[in-house]
Amino acid sequence: MRMDERVIVGPDCVAEGVAWLCAKDEKLAEAYQLTGPLPLRLKPEGFAELLSAIVSQQVSVASARAIWGRLVEAGCDRAESVEALSEEGLRALGLSRQKAVYAKALAEARIDYDALRDVPSDEVIRRLVAVKGIGTWTGEIYAMFSLGRADVFACGDLALQEAARVLYRLNERPKERMMREMAEMWAPWRAVAARLLWAYYKEIKHREGIL
Repeated sequence: MRMDERVIVGPDCVAEGVAWLCAKDEKLAEAYQLTGPLPLRLKPEGFAELLSAIVSQQVSVASARAIWGRLVEAGCDRAESVEALSEEGLRALGLSRQKAVYAKALAEARIDYDALRDVPSDEVIRRLVAVKGIGTWTGEIYAMFSLGRADVFACGDLALQEAARVLYRLNERPKERMMREMAEMWAPWRAVAARLLWAYYKEIKHREGIL
């Protein structure tokens, strides 16, 4: 990992990032007045975390939880178990044909998850998206929350885009390219800016009675 990449390991890191961002950007300071302290949101590393992300794609939370429960019960939260099982076996546990293909691809990729801790974030994302079924958003989320990288931002995330539209009073939701340009001013704490914008999005949707 590059020496200039910060890793978020606890609440103090998030608080440091928030203080830096609020001093730099008055709009983020305005958002923080509404949200209050931000969650740490760190997640486990490894195969199971990425497979869970695949399972959750384009299904309800309840459906994803049920399918994931069956996979765990069958021992298929481990790469070797998924690799040993046929696609038909995975489908019997609730995966769609496409997701069964993705699960097998992830298992067969034999990613060295420990080694990902020691490479730059852009390389982490590159290695992950090389696996069929892992998109840029999933790679960025893994870098942000499983590896704790402080300067990664999910520019294609619709909630972040909508939060930015409201907070910065934009005429339309910023597309991924514009969102990436906006996020540059939040380096080296882009992952904390993302936490803040997600929290802000949740607050404004609560106020609109949507969430």
